[in-house]
Amino acid sequence: MTTPLAPDFRPQYHELHRVGRPGVWRSLVGALLLLLLVFAVVPLIAGAVFFAGLMLAGHSVDEAGKILDVTAEATPAGLALLNIVIAAAIPLTFAVTWWLHRLKPRWVSSVRPRLRWGYLLVCLPLAVVALVASLGVGLLLPLAPGEQPAGQVNEFTNQTRDFLLVILLLTPLQAAGEEYLFRGYLTQAFGSLRVAKRVSQALAVLGPALIFALFHGFSQEPPIFFDRFAFGVVAGILVIRTGGLEAAIAMHVLNNFLAFGLALAFGDLTTALNATGEASWWTILSTLTQSLVYLGLASWVARAMGVVSLGPPVGGSLPPPVAAPGAKGPVLEGPRPRV
Repeated sequence: MTTPLAPDFRPQYHELHRVGRPGVWRSLVGALLLLLLVFAVVPLIAGAVFFAGLMLAGHSVDEAGKILDVTAEATPAGLALLNIVIAAAIPLTFAVTWWLHRLKPRWVSSVRPRLRWGYLLVCLPLAVVALVASLGVGLLLPLAPGEQPAGQVNEFTNQTRDFLLVILLLTPLQAAGEEYLFRGYLTQAFGSLRVAKRVSQALAVLGPALIFALFHGFSQEPPIFFDRFAFGVVAGILVIRTGGLEAAIAMHVLNNFLAFGLALAFGDLTTALNATGEASWWTILSTLTQSLVYLGLASWVARAMGVVSLGPPVGGSLPPPVAAPGAKGPVLEGPRPRV
């Protein structure tokens, strides 16, 4: 039997499933369902639509398959398909949150409950500062075995133009989709477990970060896996500290913009997407620089702006009432594409 919540209970972001329909099983079922939908069902449906469109455009079956297979060679159409598939996590997360927990979808964005655009926009330049610091450290590090320093700029072609359009239009949705899935629903799913406060916070951060890193592929080099895991840990900490997804989304969008931009300018987008080739453990220093600088800046700005980190008292009602306009709660103390 689920213990009723106290009327004055104010949930942190990761505890919001507790004020929906009772039952930890709902969070478990919802997490498995979302992962299945985003990484199995949606790719089949969206892939079939893209495949049919290419066939209608005059491509053969083999040509259409190669165009959409970003693991062999990245193409604008293949990247667009990948981004759309992951972006579908946003409406799917909303749907599962309402269906299983009877919580309005806006509670996935933050404890406010809504996406706090002001804080998100402020976080964008903070992410730029963190990325510049990371690049600065990266320039001082030894190269990985077989890695060549950046040299001549790649030729700008029609395909480069198409890649840029896809990245500018769809990468923000792709990055947000991953955050709504991993730092959104999965964080709240792990947080639904009734355990000690610190344990609950640790599970809500580490669990989604591990799944996030694993879902980027089991053939990753260990340094690349650590890069993505560390990214997930920092994003998870920020979500709980600030009570919403805004800081994590801003960091994810800017990170992928930079990673894809550098790949288009100096490298190869196929390699960037699939994280192939050798990776150096020295890159951990660059990764930690980006993560820790951004964590410090985003946390400081959240405190300065009075960003809400706790939801309103549940008052015995499910779901919790909307916070009164202007209400504030205390803030908690305490360059690879992530596609």
